Amino acid sequence: MRHGTDRNVVTVGLTLLTTDTAEDDIPLIQTIGLLSNWFGPLAAEALQRRREGTEALLWLAERVSGWGRVYVVEALCRQGPARSRAWLLRHACDGDYLNGYFAGQVATTAHLHEAITSADVDDELIDHTGRLLRVMADCGGMGMTLEHYPPAPVVLAAHAAHLAQQPPTANRYVDAAIIADYLTAKAPNRCGCTAEQRDHIVQKYLAVLDRPDWRDAVRTDLDPTSDFFAWFTRHVAARLRLGAFSDAADGDGR
Repeated sequence: MRHGTDRNVVTVGLTLLTTDTAEDDIPLIQTIGLLSNWFGPLAAEALQRRREGTEALLWLAERVSGWGRVYVVEALCRQGPARSRAWLLRHACDGDYLNGYFAGQVATTAHLHEAITSADVDDELIDHTGRLLRVMADCGGMGMTLEHYPPAPVVLAAHAAHLAQQPPTANRYVDAAIIADYLTAKAPNRCGCTAEQRDHIVQKYLAVLDRPDWRDAVRTDLDPTSDFFAWFTRHVAARLRLGAFSDAADGDGR
């Protein structure tokens, strides 16, 4: 593994390292793990077996994306949240589509429902909760959706309440709008809530999104020439009748 010039040879060497627990190999495994799309699964397995593996996995998680991030975050979830909970609650989701494979695992393993309803809540936790909920709203076929996440009503209500106390940003606006749109479009039993719970949560989100300062923030910070803006305006904003995008919707023929 240290001297192999062929990918298959290195794979064999890394496979052998998944069978022992030598701490001295951690730096080597981390380095190989940076080539995460190919070596990610084996590197995560090898690090998971080692006593100091959690710190090494966290180091790797900060430096990989795509499929590599999936492998590493799933390994952290399998280990349990004792040493990685703070990171899982605030940084696991980086916005990639593949986050759908592990968002539900993160929410469950890190006990998100306890963290977001505690007295010690910070902006990073609230924002990441929004990302987790947004991913779980639309990851059917990949991972756990809100429909199969028992604490969904509690976490959604807590996120909406915390959102109302935060200053507006485009990212916060978009996450909240996509969550509200999902809740509105789905039958209550498909989003983990009763009809009453769902309607109450949606109204809390919409009340925040309709504030003048929140409207101004998203109109200022969201690029009106981007493909995302066009999609968001035609679909999410139109369905929710968001006032911040009424002019754009009118200009699009509605």
